[in-house]
Amino acid sequence: QVQLVESGGGLVQAGGSLRLSCAASGRTISSYAMGWFRQAPGKERELVAAINWSGGFTYYADAVKGRFTISRDNAKNTVYLQMNSLKPEDTAVYYCAARGSLELTTRENAYNYWGPGTQVTVSS
Repeated sequence: QVQLVESGGGLVQAGGSLRLSCAASGRTISSYAMGWFRQAPGKERELVAAINWSGGFTYYADAVKGRFTISRDNAKNTVYLQMNSLKPEDTAVYYCAARGSLELTTRENAYNYWGPGTQVTVSS
């Protein structure tokens, strides 16, 4: 079992930055692909970014390309999401997820473990 806990969310003005962290426990995540998802009120959950086990391959949704960066530190069992140039439409609950595979995927149902989420609110 892998337990995931997100942190770093909060309220920020448009144009600002936040860095989300996802700390894993229970198992090392060095052999897990990881993803960051978000769900805005009234909308379906969507994949924001994903990273393979080594950090050598990443995926970004078009809406965040060039603004968000996913990274991982396997020694610290932690995954990060650096969010820059934030927009009001980035407001959502952000979830960290782990997939029991080395390679990343965009399929939400392929992720086995989920954190409780952290709220990100971007004011205009």
